[in-house]
Amino acid sequence: MKRAVETGDGGMDAMLGEKVTVFCGVYIYTGKLTGVNANHIELDEPKLVYETGELTSGLWKDAQALPSPWRIMLAGIESWGPAKC
Repeated sequence: MKRAVETGDGGMDAMLGEKVTVFCGVYIYTGKLTGVNANHIELDEPKLVYETGELTSGLWKDAQALPSPWRIMLAGIESWGPAKC
């Protein structure tokens, strides 16, 4: 039997209004997190990152704008965190 424990970190909700980067199975997305629900997240000013370059540098090597808002299914997200730019 497993027990769920609330960590208090707020999950993705804690990042609402902030720029985030989302690593999915095939693509990397970045933008301002403006919505989170049970199925997907919503990004404003979204970009699709085609080439990261050095991950510790300040800018993506190649990131192309997407129509805003852009939605990403939660099931496709592998990891996420604050955007680097």
